[in-house]
Amino acid sequence: MGKYKKKKGKNDAIRAKITTKIGREITIAVRMGGADPVGNMRLKLALQKAKENNIPKENIKRAIQKGAGATEGQNYEEIVYEGYGPAGVAVTVNVLTDNRNRTAADVRHVFSKYGSSMGETGCVGWMFHSKGIFIVDKAVTDEDTVMELALDAGADDVKTGDEEFEIITAPENFDSVEKALAEHNIATEHAQITMVPDNLIKLNAEDAEKMETLIDALEDLDDVQDVYHNWDCNE
Repeated sequence: MGKYKKKKGKNDAIRAKITTKIGREITIAVRMGGADPVGNMRLKLALQKAKENNIPKENIKRAIQKGAGATEGQNYEEIVYEGYGPAGVAVTVNVLTDNRNRTAADVRHVFSKYGSSMGETGCVGWMFHSKGIFIVDKAVTDEDTVMELALDAGADDVKTGDEEFEIITAPENFDSVEKALAEHNIATEHAQITMVPDNLIKLNAEDAEKMETLIDALEDLDDVQDVYHNWDCNE
């Protein structure tokens, strides 16, 4: 539970980087699907991420304007890199870049620096599937209520943790589950469409430390938007 939550910024530099990355995601979402979040799932999720990270409204407005063509902006392309972490952990890295060669070199450098390896396209991507995830604090509602609501709205599963419920849904049912929760005033701590692995790998303490360092280094790259893996980091 909780592995879908983004780490909160520890300092101003990290906060600034998160703000830039989310702004870029908003811009791309607007370019691809327009400035209205109704009917533009990608923008809706980017705005949700902005809200969770307390991104200033001015930054959000600027990112939307850039996407709509009101201001000049670079042309970014989306690329997914795949590879293996310690003990064969599957890793996929989603990037938005205006310089494919630079980004590929940066990602490859991080993999090799931390004893991991970048693989061919498709080498691990098949292990991951797109899923909608909602995290609801247990203080907000009870298990029977959230279970009934979510499953009736089309959710695949509801998992109960120590402090929260985790609702898992197919991407096409994300809207209906979100609407059902909102109609019953059940607030979510976190909501996103993410990549969920088929299986998880447990690591010993040494490999877990290496894996954490690898993820941090990849996420620190300016062009990297998201890093997904199948390390069971909750053990």
